[in-house]
Amino acid sequence: MLISLVGTVIATAANGTGEGLITWLMLRFAAGAMSAWTLVATSTWALRELTRARRPELAGLVYSGVGLGIAVVGLFCIVAERLGVSAQLLWVELGALAAMIIAAPAVLLVSRLATEQAAASPQTILWRLGDWPNGSAGIVICYGLFGFGYILPATFLPALAREVVDDPRLFGLAWPIFGIAAAVSTAVVALLFERVNRLRVWACSHLVMATGVVLPTIWLSLKTIAIAAFLVGGTFMVVTMLGLQEARSRSPDNPTSILGRMTAAFAAGQLAGPLASGALGLLSSDHAAALSMALQLAAIGLTMTAVVLWRLSPRSAPRPGTVAPPGQRRSRPRAAASSRRPSGLDERNHRPTSG
Repeated sequence: MLISLVGTVIATAANGTGEGLITWLMLRFAAGAMSAWTLVATSTWALRELTRARRPELAGLVYSGVGLGIAVVGLFCIVAERLGVSAQLLWVELGALAAMIIAAPAVLLVSRLATEQAAASPQTILWRLGDWPNGSAGIVICYGLFGFGYILPATFLPALAREVVDDPRLFGLAWPIFGIAAAVSTAVVALLFERVNRLRVWACSHLVMATGVVLPTIWLSLKTIAIAAFLVGGTFMVVTMLGLQEARSRSPDNPTSILGRMTAAFAAGQLAGPLASGALGLLSSDHAAALSMALQLAAIGLTMTAVVLWRLSPRSAPRPGTVAPPGQRRSRPRAAASSRRPSGLDERNHRPTSG
């Protein structure tokens, strides 16, 4: 976590000093690797600590940091544009801003390193890299298609807004709206963990995101772009949080491997999104039409994965204290009723347990 956070600061600031396409690509590659390491390491550590403390609802605060970062950077860039800051200087300023933000967690991590021993040996981790926890392949594939559906609106929403209005003070608001929605949504959903089925909330989030993805292709206006930013921003970190929580629940003893697979699948989906849009652009001279087709393809993928996730989720059991319909009331011993509950399911979240 510490290395990837510091590496993110360096890679961000270096974008303002490097010249040439090759240098730019290398710096973007480094930044992508650092962000992936940060996500996997933070999820592994934070979710473990919250589980030990029996405070899983605080996961929403952990993942809200991504949305807050997007919102802060979006507003920072709007102000910088109004002040006439050059692109090169802006990257350096963003690196300095990132350094200020990671100061507090860096101090925390250094103090933890001084007092905490490593929990697992490298040999144990490498030996388990080949393991696939039961039922994890389906959620990894769905998470990868989520990356495909997310990246197109996340990349092109500001560009679409610029087609509607050329005022950066307006089209630049797509990112702050996106980030604020992401920050608030994770905190809200995390509070509902004890009363909802995780996979079904994940499935519903895909449907909401699909609506936001396809909306600008039906009617392009500043209003629909704002709605799309809200819908996609309000679900992408919710899906990230739920997906990584679900993955960790399937391999609680060594979650790093499956969390790494989830992140790699998401990255593959991110790569496939722009490539698909570019390939469709080769088939049409109208780039706007090609982007619309790519967005519609992403919406179809999100809808299909929503169906898969819903089917992967076991049917919710009645809540304690509820009364069955008259035609279903039967008098049975309590022990006999409990013996019919499917084994291997966590009753609260209705998901497979590690055992």
